Amino acid sequence: MSSIEEEKKQHIVTNVHPILSGDVMSARVENVRSQLEWEPSPEKSGWENFVDSFKRVNVEEIDPNLTIAEKIAIKTARAPLKRRLKNRHLQMIAIGGAIGTGLFVGSGSSLRHSGPAGVLIGYFISATFILCVICGLGELAVEFPVTGGYATYTTRFIDESYGFASNWLLFVGGVSTLPLEMVSASITVNYWGTPKKYRDAFVALFYVVIMGINLFGVKGYGEAEFLFSAIKVTCVIGFIILGIILVCGGGPKGKYIGGTMWKSPNGAFVGNSGAERFKTVITVFVSAAFAYGGVEMTGMAAAETENPRKSIPRAAKQVFWRIAIFYIVALTLIGLLVSHKDPRLIGTSSADAAASPFVIALVSHGIKGLPSLVNVVICIAVLSVGNAGIFGTSRTMVAMVEMGHLPQWTHLNYIDKRGRPLVALGVMAVFGAIAFIAASPKEGLVFTWLLALTGLSTLICWFGISLAHIRFRAALKAQGRGTDELCFASPTGVYGSYYSCTVIAIIVGLTFWTSLWPYKTAPNVSDFFESYLSAPIFLIIYIGHKIYRKNWKIFIPASELDIDTGRRETDIEQLKIDIAQEKAEIATKSFITRFYYWLC
Repeated sequence: MSSIEEEKKQHIVTNVHPILSGDVMSARVENVRSQLEWEPSPEKSGWENFVDSFKRVNVEEIDPNLTIAEKIAIKTARAPLKRRLKNRHLQMIAIGGAIGTGLFVGSGSSLRHSGPAGVLIGYFISATFILCVICGLGELAVEFPVTGGYATYTTRFIDESYGFASNWLLFVGGVSTLPLEMVSASITVNYWGTPKKYRDAFVALFYVVIMGINLFGVKGYGEAEFLFSAIKVTCVIGFIILGIILVCGGGPKGKYIGGTMWKSPNGAFVGNSGAERFKTVITVFVSAAFAYGGVEMTGMAAAETENPRKSIPRAAKQVFWRIAIFYIVALTLIGLLVSHKDPRLIGTSSADAAASPFVIALVSHGIKGLPSLVNVVICIAVLSVGNAGIFGTSRTMVAMVEMGHLPQWTHLNYIDKRGRPLVALGVMAVFGAIAFIAASPKEGLVFTWLLALTGLSTLICWFGISLAHIRFRAALKAQGRGTDELCFASPTGVYGSYYSCTVIAIIVGLTFWTSLWPYKTAPNVSDFFESYLSAPIFLIIYIGHKIYRKNWKIFIPASELDIDTGRRETDIEQLKIDIAQEKAEIATKSFITRFYYWLC
């Protein structure tokens, strides 16, 4: 038996990475981390330090004798990204990514197509499986805070072909998000009667702001997102308070509203028969996925977090509850204040602020001044989502190069001494230039197809996260390991991930039905691909990769999965002691305190 084979055999027994022992691997990763703590040299001029900061951080070569999976695990574990994000940044990054045009504007389309009850059903069911997705992602992100986050987990724990297809879908959707959001912002300013010829000027302004923020590195991104999200959350809370007052009859018109919008002639649902109502409710799920999209950013940011073991579990649970409350309460009030038959909900596009149910609710009930303020917040929301899109997609590109899903000659994994993926940011800047189509007559067509590229991709991404969590738990069991060695075990467990996978699969299947046979519209190719384009793209890439690699396995066998490389905590025995001590301390608390720790 060769020395390499002997070392791989030893890996099964000792549960450390083959070739490198746990101590050696930790030392080499720490060597990379020490390079990250780059500071300007007092012996150099300011210009020299500025130029020096853009130089690439070099890391050691990977042992060529390792397998592809082993190389990927090491590369993504030691990528030289800065660890500057704190818990408050993580909280706001996830909230900021999820509270955007999907809530402020897109919810109006959902209300028009399904009625107030249909909106609540779709968003509530979506919230239940998103809880399971985020908890499973939190468990993986705490154990493996690696480059690319969930973009890496699908390749590592499911199958290379699945990861390849999923990552390319994330890449296509990500590079579409930036121009999509900037075009949205340019449409939003139409609320104040801005001439269309000035749209490119607004695109240029938003373009410079978003790219400038990301050039300040992860710390600049975190601070900007913290500010953006604080503004959005304040707006939603303010609307909830005002909405309750209006529903109770405390508005300028002094009329009690209550549940009148749910009664005839408006009604709680759209459609006359049960089948028609069911079909309209199904259409809400894709809109809800687009609106909730961004909550998974906690997993993407794990590699750049100071203490993922402490920050990510709280962020994963608290962010879910905050967003669910914001959405469910706000949309309940929207359904009470705005009729789903209101013609203003149609708007000129899915980014038209005049079609925002938040703006319509305030205008309809005699509130002056605040509609313009909400419109400003919508512009900030658009910037925030575009900002999060650059952050997530640039890190995805780095991971894709490390995993071999993008060619090395692209240098998209270039990370400078300040931890910025410069080449990836440059690619995002190039694709962002598509947004200058805003002043063109073809703007609406471009916007529609950019939106189509991001449609189902969020649901497919969430399915991959939950499936990766299921496979990770299967690997623990197959290799004689237990959840007692985990820093954070998902409160919803592996059954929660099974639930989310099942519900998402059902939604994707039913969406195929509603896309092929839309409500009140004859079947047509255009409508089908506008809502279902992401699914065939995923299948084509997945099957194509299977054929190219001649890899016919659906899953990597659980016994062969590497569940050690890339872990932030390398001393498993000490970790078990620490976790047991923490649990013992929590057990001494009151029931309310213990329940809060479990919930939040």
